[in-house]
Amino acid sequence: MAEPVSAGARQGSNLPELSVSELSSAIKKTLEGAYGYVRLRGEISGFRGAHSSGHCYFALKDERAKIEAVIWRSAVPSLRIKPAEGLEVVATGRVTTYPNSSKYQIVIESLEPAGVGALMALLEERKRKLAAEGLFDEARKKALPFLPRVIGIVTSPTGAVIRDMLAGFTERFPARVLLWPVRVQGETCAAEVSAAIRGFNALRPDGPIPRPDILIVARGGGALEDLWGFNEEIVARAVSASAIPLISAVGHETDWTLIDLVADARAPTPTKAAEWAVPKHSELTERMSDCGARLIGSTRRVLDGMRRHLLAAARGLPRRQDIVALPRQRFDSIERRLARGLLENARAHGLRLARAGSRLTPQLIASRVERARSQLDRVARRKSASLSRTTAPHRSRFERVGGRLRPDIIAQRVTRCAEQAGNLAGRVRSGMQAAIGLRRRQLEASGKLLTSLSYQGVLQRGYALVRDEQGRSVRSATAIGAGQRLDVELSDGHVRVHSETAGLGKQPASKDAGQQATTPPKAKAGSGGGNQGSLF
Repeated sequence: MAEPVSAGARQGSNLPELSVSELSSAIKKTLEGAYGYVRLRGEISGFRGAHSSGHCYFALKDERAKIEAVIWRSAVPSLRIKPAEGLEVVATGRVTTYPNSSKYQIVIESLEPAGVGALMALLEERKRKLAAEGLFDEARKKALPFLPRVIGIVTSPTGAVIRDMLAGFTERFPARVLLWPVRVQGETCAAEVSAAIRGFNALRPDGPIPRPDILIVARGGGALEDLWGFNEEIVARAVSASAIPLISAVGHETDWTLIDLVADARAPTPTKAAEWAVPKHSELTERMSDCGARLIGSTRRVLDGMRRHLLAAARGLPRRQDIVALPRQRFDSIERRLARGLLENARAHGLRLARAGSRLTPQLIASRVERARSQLDRVARRKSASLSRTTAPHRSRFERVGGRLRPDIIAQRVTRCAEQAGNLAGRVRSGMQAAIGLRRRQLEASGKLLTSLSYQGVLQRGYALVRDEQGRSVRSATAIGAGQRLDVELSDGHVRVHSETAGLGKQPASKDAGQQATTPPKAKAGSGGGNQGSLF
């Protein structure tokens, strides 16, 4: 142990100078060498969950002191219990220092609950957590199969539990049993039981080892510490994720664990779990006989009732003639109306066709036919000129090449080409004539349609078309004002006239109607209009 330094020595120059890092390192070595591994009992304080790095930081305290604690991420999975705020634990680890903040701490490597009270507090905390996640809900629990063919058991292979269960199966209903041996207490109990449950679920129904129809997790009675492996969170989650219905038979009737709350059914004893898994053979046979007799009797009663009902319904049905009488009469009425409707429909379409035909005149498309004919002639001339321009370069090139070639070598080829060219020319002429004939027929048809639709045919029958100064058609006498200049189009030309009075609409005819009519002033006849107008 270092002796205190006197005041004179402190003022001298014989003391070595240390840096802060050197002093911190020396203190760290002294502390770790003096204590090393320790077992420390205390209450967890300041724990807010694992850090983002995975490490856990908190403090252990009692009535008079507190020490900082840390659990590295690599040690967290191997802990027997997980740290929780306010939990009294026994921690095993190394005492060390943290130079950056000049404080000492314990690096925990294992964590155990301190006493039964701590275990019960931890158990209640896990129970609340799993209940909040819905693992205890009755809605998610599966129904047990009525007659399982294969039963999977997770228990110790050397205890009395498996012998009692096998004897129960033999007495009630023999079934195929698959045993997954596990340790039912100790540190590895939870990992082995959860692995067994997942292993049974991973089996395929058609594999060499069949998948069980029901699982039983069994163990005899014991203290809370002995049953603690079935209170681990990993076991509860494995039971919740199991797709196979599972019966929990852990401990005696007064014992309970977390697996009892998550399982689909809880048996008070392992023997009772075997009785729940399979029915009794004699009871099943007696029940089958009773159900068969009841089925035969009920079938007879149902058939008799149906027979009576059929006979009563047959007597209440109407005759076939009465059923079809009304539809037959309705059909005859519709047939007579249909004949009259067809005649009226044909007559209406005939009137519409007659009215449409009276408005069609061939003069309407005469000019269009002429234009189409002239366009067709221009196209024919352009095709001939284009053919000449296309063949001229080839002919000149052939002549240049022919001048360099010996005529006796290509005489036959030239002859063949000349024949092909003659054939092509004949085909071109035939095609041109056919195309011109087709266009000429189309043009003539368009001319006839134009003539039938032109308003000039109406003018040739004695009618006239009146327009105002802006060239708009005048359709009513009330639209004409006094002194207004009008243009009257006849079949052979235009006449410019002036209106002496405003239009008054229709008036009663009088005797002097012919005497009151006035002769219009001199009208200047215009030249015949070539443009097509509208009667409306």
